[in-house]
Amino acid sequence: MDLFMSMEAFVRAAEAQSFASAARQLGVAKSVVTSRVKQLEEHFGVPLFHRSTRAVRLSEIGETYYRECAELVNKVHDLSGRSAAQHESLAGTLNVHVLPGFALGHFSRALIEFREAHPRIEFVVTVNDRVIDPVQEGFDLALQIYPPASNLLVERRLFPVRGVLCAAPGYLKEEPVIETPLDLLRHDFARYSYYPWGDKWPLMKGNECFEIALNPVLKTNSVHLLLEFARAGAGVVYLPTMVAAADLLERRLERVLPDYAAPPLWLSAVYPASHRSTAKVKAFVDFLRGRYLREPQWDKALGIAPDDEDTKSVGEELADQ
Repeated sequence: MDLFMSMEAFVRAAEAQSFASAARQLGVAKSVVTSRVKQLEEHFGVPLFHRSTRAVRLSEIGETYYRECAELVNKVHDLSGRSAAQHESLAGTLNVHVLPGFALGHFSRALIEFREAHPRIEFVVTVNDRVIDPVQEGFDLALQIYPPASNLLVERRLFPVRGVLCAAPGYLKEEPVIETPLDLLRHDFARYSYYPWGDKWPLMKGNECFEIALNPVLKTNSVHLLLEFARAGAGVVYLPTMVAAADLLERRLERVLPDYAAPPLWLSAVYPASHRSTAKVKAFVDFLRGRYLREPQWDKALGIAPDDEDTKSVGEELADQ
Protein backbone atom coordinates (compact mmCIF):
# COMPACT_ATOMS: atom_id res chain seq x y z
CA MET A 1 0.00 0.00 0.00
CA ASP A 2 1.17 3.51 -0.88
CA LEU A 3 0.22 5.31 2.32
CA PHE A 4 0.28 8.81 0.84
CA MET A 5 -1.88 7.88 -2.16
CA SER A 6 -4.35 6.18 0.17
CA MET A 7 -4.47 9.26 2.41
CA GLU A 8 -5.03 11.52 -0.59
CA ALA A 9 -7.88 9.30 -1.84
CA PHE A 10 -9.41 9.41 1.64
CA VAL A 11 -9.13 13.22 1.86
CA ARG A 12 -10.68 13.75 -1.60
CA ALA A 13 -13.52 11.32 -0.88
CA ALA A 14 -14.21 12.99 2.48
CA GLU A 15 -14.44 16.45 0.89
CA ALA A 16 -16.56 15.35 -2.05
CA GLN A 17 -18.61 12.84 -0.01
CA SER A 18 -18.31 10.63 -3.04
CA PHE A 19 -15.80 8.03 -4.22
CA ALA A 20 -16.74 8.76 -7.85
CA SER A 21 -16.05 12.51 -7.47
CA ALA A 22 -12.77 11.78 -5.72
CA ALA A 23 -11.79 9.48 -8.55
CA ARG A 24 -12.49 12.19 -11.14
CA GLN A 25 -10.34 14.67 -9.22
CA LEU A 26 -7.47 12.20 -9.00
CA GLY A 27 -7.85 10.93 -12.56
CA VAL A 28 -8.30 7.29 -11.57
CA ALA A 29 -11.13 4.75 -11.59
CA LYS A 30 -13.66 4.73 -8.78
CA SER A 31 -12.57 1.22 -7.85
CA VAL A 32 -9.03 2.54 -7.24
CA VAL A 33 -10.29 5.12 -4.74
CA THR A 34 -12.49 2.52 -3.05
CA SER A 35 -9.55 0.15 -2.76
CA ARG A 36 -7.18 2.80 -1.41
CA VAL A 37 -9.68 3.92 1.24
CA LYS A 38 -10.31 0.33 2.27
CA GLN A 39 -6.57 -0.27 2.60
CA LEU A 40 -6.27 2.84 4.77
CA GLU A 41 -9.13 1.65 7.00
CA GLU A 42 -7.38 -1.68 7.39
CA HIS A 43 -4.11 0.10 8.13
CA PHE A 44 -5.68 2.22 10.88
CA GLY A 45 -8.02 -0.53 12.03
CA VAL A 46 -11.09 1.76 12.11
CA PRO A 47 -14.02 2.56 9.76
CA LEU A 48 -13.45 6.01 8.27
CA PHE A 49 -16.80 6.37 6.50
CA HIS A 50 -20.48 5.62 6.87
CA ARG A 51 -21.50 4.36 3.43
CA SER A 52 -24.91 4.50 1.72
CA THR A 53 -26.15 4.11 -1.84
CA ARG A 54 -26.28 7.91 -2.27
CA ALA A 55 -23.20 9.22 -0.50
CA VAL A 56 -20.42 8.53 1.94
CA ARG A 57 -19.87 10.59 5.07
CA LEU A 58 -17.16 10.59 7.65
CA SER A 59 -17.53 8.51 10.78
CA GLU A 60 -16.77 10.20 14.08
CA ILE A 61 -13.26 8.75 14.14
CA GLY A 62 -13.00 9.49 10.41
CA GLU A 63 -13.39 13.23 11.10
CA THR A 64 -10.39 13.10 13.42
CA TYR A 65 -8.29 11.17 10.91
CA TYR A 66 -9.43 13.50 8.12
CA ARG A 67 -7.94 16.57 9.80
CA GLU A 68 -4.61 14.82 10.33
CA CYS A 69 -4.48 13.30 6.84
CA ALA A 70 -5.52 16.56 5.15
CA GLU A 71 -2.70 18.39 6.92
CA LEU A 72 -0.16 15.81 5.76
CA VAL A 73 -1.47 15.83 2.19
CA ASN A 74 -1.38 19.64 2.19
CA LYS A 75 2.22 19.69 3.39
CA VAL A 76 3.34 17.29 0.67
CA HIS A 77 1.58 19.34 -2.01
CA ASP A 78 3.02 22.51 -0.53
CA LEU A 79 6.53 21.12 -0.87
CA SER A 80 5.79 20.07 -4.46
CA GLY A 81 4.34 23.50 -5.19
CA ARG A 82 7.38 25.29 -3.81
CA SER A 83 9.63 23.15 -5.95
CA ALA A 84 7.58 23.83 -9.06
CA ALA A 85 7.41 27.55 -8.29
CA GLN A 86 11.18 27.73 -8.42
CA HIS A 87 11.05 26.63 -12.04
CA GLU A 88 7.90 28.25 -13.45
CA SER A 89 5.29 30.92 -12.75
CA LEU A 90 1.78 30.22 -11.50
CA ALA A 91 -0.45 28.70 -14.15
CA GLY A 92 -3.80 26.98 -14.55
CA THR A 93 -7.49 27.74 -14.05
CA LEU A 94 -9.19 29.11 -10.95
CA ASN A 95 -12.90 28.35 -10.69
CA VAL A 96 -14.34 31.08 -8.47
CA HIS A 97 -17.83 31.76 -7.07
CA VAL A 98 -18.44 35.45 -6.18
CA LEU A 99 -21.28 37.44 -4.63
CA PRO A 100 -22.76 40.03 -7.06
CA GLY A 101 -22.28 42.88 -4.56
CA PHE A 102 -18.52 42.48 -4.88
CA ALA A 103 -18.34 41.11 -8.41
CA LEU A 104 -20.15 44.00 -10.08
CA GLY A 105 -18.04 47.11 -9.83
CA HIS A 106 -14.95 45.81 -8.03
CA PHE A 107 -13.87 42.26 -8.87
CA SER A 108 -12.85 42.81 -12.49
CA ARG A 109 -10.17 45.31 -11.46
CA ALA A 110 -8.77 42.80 -8.98
CA LEU A 111 -8.70 40.07 -11.67
CA ILE A 112 -6.93 42.32 -14.15
CA GLU A 113 -4.32 43.39 -11.61
CA PHE A 114 -3.69 39.81 -10.48
CA ARG A 115 -3.32 38.56 -14.05
CA GLU A 116 -0.78 41.28 -14.83
CA ALA A 117 1.45 39.56 -12.27
CA HIS A 118 0.37 36.02 -13.22
CA PRO A 119 -0.63 36.01 -16.92
CA ARG A 120 -0.78 32.18 -17.09
CA ILE A 121 -3.68 32.05 -14.63
CA GLU A 122 -7.14 31.80 -16.21
CA PHE A 123 -10.43 32.40 -14.38
CA VAL A 124 -13.87 30.86 -14.59
CA VAL A 125 -16.11 33.14 -12.50
CA THR A 126 -19.69 32.40 -11.44
CA VAL A 127 -21.62 35.35 -10.00
CA ASN A 128 -24.48 34.34 -7.72
CA ASP A 129 -26.04 35.36 -4.40
CA ARG A 130 -26.29 31.80 -3.12
CA VAL A 131 -24.16 30.68 -0.20
CA ILE A 132 -22.39 27.57 -1.45
CA ASP A 133 -20.12 24.82 -0.26
CA PRO A 134 -17.23 24.96 -2.76
CA VAL A 135 -16.38 21.31 -2.06
CA GLN A 136 -19.87 20.13 -2.97
CA GLU A 137 -20.18 22.37 -6.03
CA GLY A 138 -16.70 21.96 -7.46
CA PHE A 139 -15.25 25.46 -6.98
CA ASP A 140 -11.65 26.20 -6.09
CA LEU A 141 -12.75 29.26 -4.15
CA ALA A 142 -15.90 31.06 -3.03
CA LEU A 143 -16.03 34.71 -1.98
CA GLN A 144 -19.04 35.07 0.31
CA ILE A 145 -20.37 36.59 3.52
CA TYR A 146 -22.01 33.59 5.18
CA PRO A 147 -19.68 30.62 4.63
CA PRO A 148 -21.01 27.19 5.64
CA ALA A 149 -19.47 25.74 8.79
CA SER A 150 -17.40 22.69 7.94
CA ASN A 151 -14.07 21.23 8.98
CA LEU A 152 -13.56 20.46 5.29
CA LEU A 153 -13.32 24.19 4.51
CA VAL A 154 -10.85 26.98 5.20
CA GLU A 155 -12.22 30.51 5.75
CA ARG A 156 -9.97 33.56 5.42
CA ARG A 157 -11.47 37.00 5.89
CA LEU A 158 -10.88 39.52 3.11
CA PHE A 159 -12.51 42.74 4.30
CA PRO A 160 -15.30 44.08 6.54
CA VAL A 161 -18.63 44.64 4.77
CA ARG A 162 -20.08 47.85 6.21
CA GLY A 163 -23.50 49.21 5.38
CA VAL A 164 -25.40 52.50 5.18
CA LEU A 165 -29.02 53.57 5.32
CA CYS A 166 -29.75 55.64 2.23
CA ALA A 167 -32.47 57.01 -0.04
CA ALA A 168 -32.91 59.22 -3.11
CA PRO A 169 -32.70 63.00 -2.48
CA GLY A 170 -36.14 63.51 -4.02
CA TYR A 171 -37.68 60.95 -1.68
CA LEU A 172 -36.13 62.59 1.39
CA LYS A 173 -37.44 66.02 0.39
CA GLU A 174 -41.02 64.80 0.04
CA GLU A 175 -41.29 62.38 2.97
CA PRO A 176 -41.15 62.93 6.77
CA VAL A 177 -37.76 63.98 8.17
CA ILE A 178 -35.62 61.15 9.58
CA GLU A 179 -33.73 62.28 12.67
CA THR A 180 -33.84 59.18 14.88
CA PRO A 181 -34.15 55.42 14.24
CA LEU A 182 -37.80 55.56 15.34
CA ASP A 183 -38.53 57.87 12.41
CA LEU A 184 -37.79 54.95 10.07
CA LEU A 185 -41.11 53.42 11.14
CA ARG A 186 -42.90 56.10 9.08
CA HIS A 187 -41.07 55.13 5.90
CA ASP A 188 -41.07 52.32 3.36
CA PHE A 189 -38.00 50.21 4.06
CA ALA A 190 -36.27 47.59 1.92
CA ARG A 191 -33.52 45.15 2.90
CA TYR A 192 -31.42 42.22 1.80
CA SER A 193 -33.09 38.87 2.59
CA TYR A 194 -30.16 37.17 4.27
CA TYR A 195 -29.01 39.72 6.81
CA PRO A 196 -28.70 37.83 10.11
CA TRP A 197 -30.85 40.32 12.04
CA GLY A 198 -34.11 39.59 10.22
CA ASP A 199 -36.55 42.46 10.77
CA LYS A 200 -35.13 43.37 14.20
CA TRP A 201 -32.27 45.75 13.43
CA PRO A 202 -29.39 46.60 15.79
CA LEU A 203 -28.33 50.12 14.83
CA MET A 204 -25.06 51.13 16.45
CA LYS A 205 -24.06 54.69 17.33
CA GLY A 206 -20.64 54.59 18.93
CA ASN A 207 -20.91 52.09 21.77
CA GLU A 208 -24.70 52.42 21.98
CA CYS A 209 -27.03 49.95 20.32
CA PHE A 210 -30.56 50.94 19.31
CA GLU A 211 -32.69 47.95 18.36
CA ILE A 212 -35.72 48.57 16.18
CA ALA A 213 -38.24 46.30 14.47
CA LEU A 214 -38.48 47.29 10.80
CA ASN A 215 -41.10 45.65 8.61
CA PRO A 216 -39.80 45.90 5.05
CA VAL A 217 -42.02 46.48 2.03
CA LEU A 218 -39.34 44.65 0.00
CA LYS A 219 -36.99 41.80 0.91
CA THR A 220 -34.71 40.45 -1.81
CA ASN A 221 -31.52 38.47 -2.28
CA SER A 222 -30.34 41.07 -4.83
CA VAL A 223 -28.49 44.11 -3.51
CA HIS A 224 -28.68 45.60 -7.01
CA LEU A 225 -32.49 45.41 -6.97
CA LEU A 226 -32.32 47.31 -3.65
CA LEU A 227 -30.08 49.88 -5.31
CA GLU A 228 -32.61 50.39 -8.12
CA PHE A 229 -35.42 50.60 -5.53
CA ALA A 230 -33.59 53.42 -3.75
CA ARG A 231 -32.67 55.25 -6.96
CA ALA A 232 -36.34 55.22 -7.98
CA GLY A 233 -37.26 57.09 -4.80
CA ALA A 234 -39.33 54.20 -3.46
CA GLY A 235 -38.04 54.27 0.11
CA VAL A 236 -35.13 53.83 2.48
CA VAL A 237 -32.74 50.92 1.98
CA TYR A 238 -29.76 49.47 3.82
CA LEU A 239 -26.95 48.78 1.36
CA PRO A 240 -23.36 47.58 1.61
CA THR A 241 -20.99 50.47 1.07
CA MET A 242 -19.30 48.57 -1.75
CA VAL A 243 -22.64 48.73 -3.64
CA ALA A 244 -23.83 52.20 -2.63
CA ALA A 245 -20.54 54.14 -2.75
CA ALA A 246 -20.70 55.34 -6.37
CA ASP A 247 -24.29 56.56 -6.03
CA LEU A 248 -23.53 58.32 -2.75
CA LEU A 249 -20.46 60.03 -4.16
CA GLU A 250 -22.38 61.14 -7.27
CA ARG A 251 -25.33 62.26 -5.09
CA ARG A 252 -27.88 59.97 -6.68
CA LEU A 253 -28.42 58.76 -3.11
CA GLU A 254 -28.02 60.39 0.29
CA ARG A 255 -27.16 58.81 3.59
CA VAL A 256 -29.89 58.51 6.21
CA LEU A 257 -28.96 58.61 9.91
CA PRO A 258 -25.23 58.70 9.04
CA ASP A 259 -24.25 58.28 12.69
CA TYR A 260 -25.98 54.88 12.81
CA ALA A 261 -25.04 51.54 11.21
CA ALA A 262 -25.64 47.85 11.76
CA PRO A 263 -22.60 45.80 12.86
CA PRO A 264 -20.26 45.04 9.93
CA LEU A 265 -20.09 41.59 8.38
CA TRP A 266 -17.07 40.06 6.60
CA LEU A 267 -16.51 38.90 3.06
CA SER A 268 -14.39 35.75 3.24
CA ALA A 269 -12.46 33.54 0.89
CA VAL A 270 -13.68 29.98 1.44
CA TYR A 271 -12.00 26.97 -0.11
CA PRO A 272 -11.50 23.24 0.45
CA ALA A 273 -9.02 22.41 3.19
CA SER A 274 -7.12 20.29 0.69
CA HIS A 275 -6.53 23.47 -1.37
CA ARG A 276 -4.90 25.22 1.61
CA SER A 277 -1.47 24.98 0.06
CA THR A 278 -2.43 25.06 -3.61
CA ALA A 279 -0.10 27.76 -4.89
CA LYS A 280 -2.57 29.55 -7.18
CA VAL A 281 -5.37 29.61 -4.54
CA LYS A 282 -3.02 30.84 -1.85
CA ALA A 283 -1.53 33.49 -4.13
CA PHE A 284 -4.92 34.85 -5.16
CA VAL A 285 -6.31 34.92 -1.60
CA ASP A 286 -3.16 36.65 -0.33
CA PHE A 287 -3.47 39.17 -3.17
CA LEU A 288 -7.10 39.96 -2.28
CA ARG A 289 -6.28 40.34 1.41
CA GLY A 290 -3.40 42.67 0.61
CA ARG A 291 -5.62 44.75 -1.67
CA TYR A 292 -8.68 45.12 0.57
CA LEU A 293 -8.10 44.10 4.20
CA ARG A 294 -6.74 47.27 5.80
CA GLU A 295 -9.35 49.66 4.39
CA PRO A 296 -11.53 48.96 1.32
CA GLN A 297 -11.25 51.85 -1.11
CA TRP A 298 -15.02 52.43 -1.25
CA ASP A 299 -15.11 53.03 2.53
CA LYS A 300 -12.12 55.35 2.27
CA ALA A 301 -13.85 57.32 -0.52
CA LEU A 302 -16.92 57.75 1.69
CA GLY A 303 -14.83 58.80 4.67
CA ILE A 304 -16.03 55.84 6.73
CA ALA A 305 -13.24 55.11 9.18
CA PRO A 306 -13.08 51.73 10.89
CA ASP A 307 -14.17 51.79 14.52
CA ASP A 308 -12.13 50.29 17.37
CA GLU A 309 -13.70 46.85 16.97
CA ASP A 310 -13.04 46.85 13.21
CA THR A 311 -9.43 47.91 13.79
CA LYS A 312 -8.98 45.11 16.31
CA SER A 313 -10.46 42.53 13.92
CA VAL A 314 -8.31 43.73 11.01
CA GLY A 315 -5.24 43.63 13.24
CA GLU A 316 -6.01 40.04 14.18
CA GLU A 317 -6.42 39.14 10.51
CA LEU A 318 -3.13 40.81 9.56
CA ALA A 319 -1.39 38.93 12.35
CA ASP A 320 -2.73 35.73 10.78
CA GLN A 321 -1.18 36.48 7.38
